[in-house]
Amino acid sequence: MSGVVKKGTTIFTGKPFVFLLYSEHRTTRCDNCLKSGKLSRCSGCQYVYYCDRNCQKESWPIHKIECACLKKAIIVVDMVRLLARVIIKLNQGGADEKSYYTEKNFRKFKDLMSNYSDIKIDMKRQRDFICLSGMLFQFLDEALMPNFVDLMGIYGRICTNYFNILDTKLNTIAVGLYLGASVIDHSCKPNVAAVFEGTTIIIRTLTDLPSLDWSKITISYIELLDSNKDRREKLHNLYYFWCNCERCKKEEPMAKAATCPNLSCESPCSIETDKCKKCSARISIKFKKTFQEVSALTASHLKGMEYLNDLSKILISKVCLMKQKNVMYKFNIQHLQTLQMAYTASTNLNCFKDAELYSKALLPGYLLYYGEVHPSTGLLYFTMAEIQLRLQKPNEALQLLDKAGTILKITHGDEHSLVKDKLNFLIYIATMMLRNTRSM
Repeated sequence: MSGVVKKGTTIFTGKPFVFLLYSEHRTTRCDNCLKSGKLSRCSGCQYVYYCDRNCQKESWPIHKIECACLKKAIIVVDMVRLLARVIIKLNQGGADEKSYYTEKNFRKFKDLMSNYSDIKIDMKRQRDFICLSGMLFQFLDEALMPNFVDLMGIYGRICTNYFNILDTKLNTIAVGLYLGASVIDHSCKPNVAAVFEGTTIIIRTLTDLPSLDWSKITISYIELLDSNKDRREKLHNLYYFWCNCERCKKEEPMAKAATCPNLSCESPCSIETDKCKKCSARISIKFKKTFQEVSALTASHLKGMEYLNDLSKILISKVCLMKQKNVMYKFNIQHLQTLQMAYTASTNLNCFKDAELYSKALLPGYLLYYGEVHPSTGLLYFTMAEIQLRLQKPNEALQLLDKAGTILKITHGDEHSLVKDKLNFLIYIATMMLRNTRSM
């Protein structure tokens, strides 16, 4: 591909070298195609489920060995299964498998970065690896087991190169290794994004590119709704590099900002200073202490949210949001993360009035931190439209669907099921509702 590459161009598609449906979804999604629906359990291991015989047949080359392992296993750990699947694949000749990302350039499993020397001195990763190794010896046939050094190399390649496989609502349902896509470097301001159709990864451009230079193609390895400091620390802890991308080099004064004590002033304030830069309102010691307390409280609750049910999440989020009012700036990352948690939980609980309120407060933050063209921004517009339909507001829904469509046709493409089926279906429903309303 030469010349200018327009935004919304698919530059890579590929099937995974190895993938694994997370165990929390194993009874509701097919272990092969990841679709939900009517499923049948494997008669051998009684652990995995398939939607039909074709899916079972496709997965059989690896599952025929894994099946016996699952049958005897007392505890099944996802990472152990993923390690086992990679080892099984390599023993079946997978080391020779090539994934082309250009007409001539390809990647093999051995080409994936392992970060071996970094993992070797990372005590946490070492503890995890030793624990997983012990469980793997119990799970997999001894004849298939690689030596310790090779096993650590496999573990490192998984840790460094895995992609979370997402459904159409950006929920993580599986994990996969994609050899060709692993060539893409990280940026906190990426110019491409990965979306998924089943297990197929699709890499599409988010901006116009002067040419398809793979050394300048970037994707985000981590969540972007985070501060510079926290993103850089996560990248270093997970991937052993300090990010110096365009976004990380710039100051983000709003990411950890307080509101101005003068409520008629809309300028963000740093609690490291003594007055607002815009209106010169005094930032008192008492206000600084309150901000620090609210920030610590929010951090504590956000850290433990993933283990709570939606009702608990919404209750705790409401408490945090109440404490944050007139203390945290509207683009403060902690505030936006709290809004995001409240929005997701209220949507799951069908509390659509609350969800409508939270989504409107959340949207400006998405536009700022993700950008106008990003899968997360497009999906937020889409889910906001769903809420408007639930609230019997078809006109508002159509406006949001128009914005969602503009973005999703770039990030996903016209033929992706999210656009082709779900988006077009909602447009049809909203149009029919509007017609019925006007005819009454």
